[in-house]
Amino acid sequence: MNTEVPVPRAGVPTWFKSSYSAGNGGDCVEVAATPASVYVRDSKRAEGPVLHVGADQWTTFVRMAARG
Repeated sequence: MNTEVPVPRAGVPTWFKSSYSAGNGGDCVEVAATPASVYVRDSKRAEGPVLHVGADQWTTFVRMAARG
Protein backbone atom coordinates (compact mmCIF):
# COMPACT_ATOMS: atom_id res chain seq x y z
CA MET A 1 0.00 0.00 0.00
CA ASN A 2 1.31 3.45 -0.87
CA THR A 3 1.35 5.48 2.34
CA GLU A 4 3.07 8.57 0.93
CA VAL A 5 0.69 11.51 0.94
CA PRO A 6 1.19 14.53 -1.33
CA VAL A 7 1.73 17.81 0.52
CA PRO A 8 -1.36 20.02 0.28
CA ARG A 9 -1.09 23.40 -1.47
CA ALA A 10 -2.18 26.31 0.71
CA GLY A 11 -4.25 24.04 2.95
CA VAL A 12 -6.17 22.45 0.05
CA PRO A 13 -5.98 18.65 0.12
CA THR A 14 -4.53 16.97 -2.97
CA TRP A 15 -6.49 13.84 -3.86
CA PHE A 16 -4.66 10.71 -5.02
CA LYS A 17 -5.88 7.25 -5.93
CA SER A 18 -5.09 4.31 -3.67
CA SER A 19 -2.37 2.02 -4.99
CA TYR A 20 -4.79 -0.86 -4.27
CA SER A 21 -7.58 0.54 -6.44
CA ALA A 22 -8.52 -1.44 -9.52
CA GLY A 23 -6.92 -0.13 -12.70
CA ASN A 24 -10.07 -0.70 -14.78
CA GLY A 25 -11.96 2.36 -13.52
CA GLY A 26 -14.10 0.26 -11.18
CA ASP A 27 -13.53 0.18 -7.45
CA CYS A 28 -11.36 3.24 -6.76
CA VAL A 29 -10.70 5.01 -3.50
CA GLU A 30 -9.08 8.43 -3.33
CA VAL A 31 -7.34 9.87 -0.30
CA ALA A 32 -6.30 13.42 0.59
CA ALA A 33 -4.50 14.64 3.69
CA THR A 34 -3.85 17.76 5.68
CA PRO A 35 -1.50 17.80 8.67
CA ALA A 36 -4.35 16.98 11.06
CA SER A 37 -6.86 15.03 8.94
CA VAL A 38 -7.28 12.45 6.20
CA TYR A 39 -10.19 12.40 3.75
CA VAL A 40 -11.42 9.37 1.80
CA ARG A 41 -13.88 9.32 -1.11
CA ASP A 42 -15.12 7.18 -3.98
CA SER A 43 -13.33 8.39 -7.11
CA LYS A 44 -16.47 7.82 -9.19
CA ARG A 45 -18.40 10.20 -6.91
CA ALA A 46 -15.94 13.04 -6.32
CA GLU A 47 -18.81 15.37 -5.37
CA GLY A 48 -20.36 12.73 -3.10
CA PRO A 49 -19.79 11.99 0.58
CA VAL A 50 -16.31 12.18 2.07
CA LEU A 51 -15.08 10.24 5.09
CA HIS A 52 -13.01 12.46 7.39
CA VAL A 53 -10.74 11.03 10.10
CA GLY A 54 -7.95 12.34 12.26
CA ALA A 55 -4.35 11.67 11.21
CA ASP A 56 -3.72 9.43 14.23
CA GLN A 57 -6.81 7.34 13.49
CA TRP A 58 -5.73 6.99 9.83
CA THR A 59 -2.28 5.80 10.90
CA THR A 60 -3.89 3.18 13.13
CA PHE A 61 -6.16 2.05 10.28
CA VAL A 62 -3.29 1.75 7.78
CA ARG A 63 -1.20 -0.27 10.24
CA MET A 64 -4.08 -2.64 10.96
CA ALA A 65 -4.89 -3.02 7.24
CA ALA A 66 -1.25 -3.79 6.44
CA ARG A 67 -1.35 -6.69 8.90
CA GLY A 68 -4.28 -8.22 7.00
